[in-house]
Amino acid sequence: MEAATVGAGTVGAGTVGAGLPANGAPETAEPPPKPPRWRRWAVEIAIFVAVFFAIQAWMARDVPAGPAPDFTTVAADGRALSLAEWRAAHPGEAVGVYFWADWCPICTAQQGTIDAVQSDYPVLTVAMQSGDAAAVAAVLAERGLDWTTAIDADGGIAQAYGLRGVPAFVVVDPAGEIRSVSLGYTTGWGLRARLWWAGVQI
Repeated sequence: MEAATVGAGTVGAGTVGAGLPANGAPETAEPPPKPPRWRRWAVEIAIFVAVFFAIQAWMARDVPAGPAPDFTTVAADGRALSLAEWRAAHPGEAVGVYFWADWCPICTAQQGTIDAVQSDYPVLTVAMQSGDAAAVAAVLAERGLDWTTAIDADGGIAQAYGLRGVPAFVVVDPAGEIRSVSLGYTTGWGLRARLWWAGVQI
């Protein structure tokens, strides 16, 4: 009877230890490998770029396609000024039309970029709802900006371009067609690239 009892105990111990490694610790599955960090960054950047361009497209949904709407107004220096005149002064070149306002903080942050871009490309600026010619001229003088600026006191020019706010940068190719519209803050190299591309695609 004692031998039978010992034997039964031996069999029970074997059953308890079945499926365990020699050290008695349970086996655990290894976690799946994490994707490379660069891949996660690439996906995040792609999502950001897609969202950015989707927002840009939505904000520019009312911008007319085709020829840039011409306008005639007074410049900050008091003379008459039109887009047609500005383009005629720069034949064969793409030109920029930059909409800004004296009360717009993003415009203030971007004015150095616009100042630098206009040293390489013709840029006509439009002061939207910023007062009359004298008021805008005072702002330009205070900020040390030597800009050719059209006055859009009532926002009518911006409305003709389907713009709902500032800053906005419209690129017009040598044929007078709107090639691109940038809304909000845009880097200098981005503006230069748009103007260059519009100039070579005639």
